[in-house]
Amino acid sequence: MEKALPRKTTPAAPASDFHDLTPEKAIGLVENALGRRCTNLCRPMNSYINRVYEMELEEGGGLIAKFYRPGRWPVSGIREEHDFLREMAALEIPVIPPMVLADGQTLGMHRTLCFAVFPKKGGRTCDELTGEQWPEIGRLLARVHTVGAERAATARPVLSPEGATRGQVEFILAGGFVPSHLRQAYGDTAAALIATLTPAFAGREMIRIHGDCHFGNLIYRPGESFYLIDFDDFAVGPPVQDLWLLLPGRAREAAAEIELFLEGYETFRPFDRGSLRLIEGLRAMRYIHYTAWCARQAADGGFSRLAPDWGTPGYWQQEIRDLEEQLQRIRGEAAGKTM
Repeated sequence: MEKALPRKTTPAAPASDFHDLTPEKAIGLVENALGRRCTNLCRPMNSYINRVYEMELEEGGGLIAKFYRPGRWPVSGIREEHDFLREMAALEIPVIPPMVLADGQTLGMHRTLCFAVFPKKGGRTCDELTGEQWPEIGRLLARVHTVGAERAATARPVLSPEGATRGQVEFILAGGFVPSHLRQAYGDTAAALIATLTPAFAGREMIRIHGDCHFGNLIYRPGESFYLIDFDDFAVGPPVQDLWLLLPGRAREAAAEIELFLEGYETFRPFDRGSLRLIEGLRAMRYIHYTAWCARQAADGGFSRLAPDWGTPGYWQQEIRDLEEQLQRIRGEAAGKTM
């Protein structure tokens, strides 16, 4: 393989370089990592967490360069993401693994910066699935989960009330984000949710999953199949997590879609139908995780990415109401033994 090519400007990477990353620095790092020349194209892409750029090789071919936000994942956690993707790609599961760099690795590192380069694949998203597509998505996710069950991920979050949500609540409360007169109510409601949900997760299968499987992370390529993209939030959790974000409503309102999904899924692996009872709990956990994400963005100075009313008393009052409603729904479903 070719040696890395020097550029006129050697990109520096002090601790602040993630925030000061310029197109020239990004192109230079990618060129040096690949040992191949790029054009001057460096188009920023939407990403709330990382820095992602569309680039282009001089020889032809589009690239997506992903610069990971420092401190979000340990290096070992990013490598686990790459390993998972490569395992799936080796079995021809439609995902997009990172490219192998000139040093034989998939993770580029330059002082405080970690980055990866992916081949660009076009496609379109869809807002809803047809009756024929639900089984297709079921088969796709069953194959993903078959690989996910083969080995552990020790540096990724565990998507359970105790494994992830409790820490998010502690971060929110310790950071002083909640107004003092609402802090007790928020803490008590979140604690009640965790206590209610924890027994429901006991004994459930916990494997490597996508973790954020919504329509924005599924792209359709005509003549091929759906591709599952953006494993940045991949976690260890119950397989049902990768289903519920795709449903058109709550589980009891989407029984037909669930059955079509399971028709495809169970072609490749069994599905714990009892885990469907976790959906509303997972929804409540996502409320908390999103709030914690906003709190981290605010602490990092990223107010432009937040809702206009984030952090106001009105925001926290609504958040408490939403959690209380979820808690009542979860308790009601448990008492009535309904899905």
